[in-house]
Amino acid sequence: MEWFEALILGIIQGLTEYLPISSSGHLAIGQALFGLDDGASNLTFTVLLHVATVLSTMVVLWKEIVWIFKDIFSRQQWSSYSGLNEGTRYAINIIISMIPVGIVGLLFKDKVEEIFGQGLLVVGICLLITATLLAFAHFAKPRQRENISPLHAFVIGIAQAIAVLPGLSRSGSTIATGLLLGDKKENLAQFSFLMVIPPILGDALLDTKNILEQGFSQAMNGISPLSAIVGFVAAFAFGCIACRWMINIVKRGKLVYFAIYCAIVGIVAIIFA
Repeated sequence: MEWFEALILGIIQGLTEYLPISSSGHLAIGQALFGLDDGASNLTFTVLLHVATVLSTMVVLWKEIVWIFKDIFSRQQWSSYSGLNEGTRYAINIIISMIPVGIVGLLFKDKVEEIFGQGLLVVGICLLITATLLAFAHFAKPRQRENISPLHAFVIGIAQAIAVLPGLSRSGSTIATGLLLGDKKENLAQFSFLMVIPPILGDALLDTKNILEQGFSQAMNGISPLSAIVGFVAAFAFGCIACRWMINIVKRGKLVYFAIYCAIVGIVAIIFA
């Protein structure tokens, strides 16, 4: 992988992680266009880019993260969920949302990794599913609830777990699911971005363990240190831009345009699969 290829893939990851158009699907398309067929090293590079975008989330939403931790460690009544302050309830909902993706990661990680090497047909089909889900969320008008409940957090977590498939947008699936459940759109983008931080960092730690076991040079076969650094920085920088942009887009309710985009790209991917 050349450094300029890593730059382009980093930009793609940074933008598409937050826009509801599937970062994994677009990375698969980009890697296919560049002829990068080494699935093992591509997966390691993909994890590296995901860590970069998680760090961009933490930079953009640092005030919300500080608020959550302040509330957790403040004095409060722990005997019931309703007796907890808002930040602690928010943290509990994030933990609940992690359960489905944690189960998938522990039990089906190898199966999911196999799917990433199956070409553009799977990506195209999943992009069409993403388009359909975004369209449903746009035209459905349920009564909006002020706060995300633990049950809704779990259902949104199921959407996140399913969205590990390449072409299924994680942000699109989680935000659209929350909208269909009737959660307030102003809160969904922030919750969607914060709930992904623990799973991706946990997955990165597991991958780091594997890299240390097999050796960095073998895990990054075909990817130079310069390419890894360039891709990481690009994903982080453009992730910061896209994260802020996406929060404003969700507030204005413009997801239907991304549904059209996903449908077009999905059809093209299927044609050239």
